[in-house]
Amino acid sequence: MKSLSKLPVTIVTGFLGSGKTTLLRHLLDSASGRRIAVIVNEFGELGIDGEILKQCSIGCSEEEAAGRVFELANGCLCCTVQEEFFPVMRELVQRRADLDHILIETSGLALPKPLVQAFNWPEIRNACTVDAVVTVVDSPAVAAGTFAAFPEQVDEQRRADPNLDHESPLHELFEDQLACADLVVLNKTDLLDAAALAAVRAEVAEELPPAVKIVEAQQGRLPLDVLLGIGAEAELHIDARPGHHDHGDGDDHDHDEFDSFGVELPEVDERLLLAALAELVQRHAVLRVKGFVAVPGKAMRLLVQGVGQRFDKHFDRAWREGEPRATRLVIIGQDLDAAVIDAELRAALAR
Repeated sequence: MKSLSKLPVTIVTGFLGSGKTTLLRHLLDSASGRRIAVIVNEFGELGIDGEILKQCSIGCSEEEAAGRVFELANGCLCCTVQEEFFPVMRELVQRRADLDHILIETSGLALPKPLVQAFNWPEIRNACTVDAVVTVVDSPAVAAGTFAAFPEQVDEQRRADPNLDHESPLHELFEDQLACADLVVLNKTDLLDAAALAAVRAEVAEELPPAVKIVEAQQGRLPLDVLLGIGAEAELHIDARPGHHDHGDGDDHDHDEFDSFGVELPEVDERLLLAALAELVQRHAVLRVKGFVAVPGKAMRLLVQGVGQRFDKHFDRAWREGEPRATRLVIIGQDLDAAVIDAELRAALAR
């Protein structure tokens, strides 16, 4: 019988589109017999990331795969923690003799610190430990300065532009995700040259203690032993990691800075849709687009994931018999008018 020692938990955090879900999928594909439960925290009305993970080839039926992905509803984990996270963890704790590891993928808009602190609750701390917080970084986005506004750069920008009086919540959130890290993964390194990658590594390293290691990855591909078994026990020292969002009561998370809504469309031409989405990103403060597309005449479902102007796509699986051939997208951003964006998107597709 397996010893009921503390069950290790790896928390995978990172900004929108950094590649967290892809990293987890590769990790599950190479589980090598390890019994892993996954908690997916979605920001959005449609369970896109959970659906992606359920397609991983972990040697079990689809029904079994669906059973091991615990998908939390809209909002960040620190907000839903009492309503949803604890019941899920309690169920997993009861089954810990049958598990080797738990993976938690936070929303790209989640604050990891409150989640780690939750592992000090008496009901959890005796059964689980945070093996590590793994922060996944979108290296090309950092190189482009999209959200990597560190203090020295911000001060320089302030001197050059009097309108920049404070950092945006996106910059602060990115830094808070780094502050909680036990391991940082610089992802999508194949999209940068050596000089740009070295600059990204140096920029990220400035925000980290020397003990926190940085590793590089392409499409989230890393050996299992690099990500699991770190033994950081992060819950024991998380309070010593300062962050922008430390307010004592933990209630002020700037959640209203972000909007998320779903769009459902019929079958749509792939090129026409991507062009329409690119136009929307230019006109509105859209941070992320993700979802599944029904392409006319194609037997396979198209998975689309966009960060800014960069869109990735591939056919992930065949449409099932009786499954509605519908296009389902989640759009995430700041100060978005869902009705306006929906109307603009449909108008562009009708041209």
